[in-house]
Amino acid sequence: MDNLYLIKERPEYAPQIGHLIAMMDYARHTTVETVRGLSTEELDCVYDEQSNSIGSLLMHFAAVEYAYQVSTFEERELNEEELARWGAALELGDAGRARIKGHELEYYIAALDEVRETTHELFRGKTDEWLYEERDFWYNRQANFYFMWFHVFEDEINHRGQIRWLKKRVQEKLGKC
Repeated sequence: MDNLYLIKERPEYAPQIGHLIAMMDYARHTTVETVRGLSTEELDCVYDEQSNSIGSLLMHFAAVEYAYQVSTFEERELNEEELARWGAALELGDAGRARIKGHELEYYIAALDEVRETTHELFRGKTDEWLYEERDFWYNRQANFYFMWFHVFEDEINHRGQIRWLKKRVQEKLGKC
């Protein structure tokens, strides 16, 4: 993390991939700093019947990243076994509220680290040209792998805003969770 604020090439990656990894790792660092020290009770608290818990949002980050590993590096959909592990975290909502709870922060950090480590390894074998390969994506549109991986950390940044909002309110709400 010595170069946390530098978006630049990294020797183990192609140049553009190094830039992408730098942005992803910074986003993850700020996420981890945002949740540092939260208790299981705080991670499980659901602000209202439509909200997701902080813990479920953390698992969502890991699940989205895993799903994009499968989608972009293997070019396939998640199988039943993978959906059993990651489905509730991908869907969030009722499924996430029902299944993602009761874990300490270390559980979520371990899931995030495990998935990110695999992402780093998978990117080491790719070229910058691969980033620009186009595939069918949302709503019958084309996207390249660069956009898809930008979306992984863009989604995390977006939901991290929710985490920050929830974190501020969780203390007042804890008696009702």
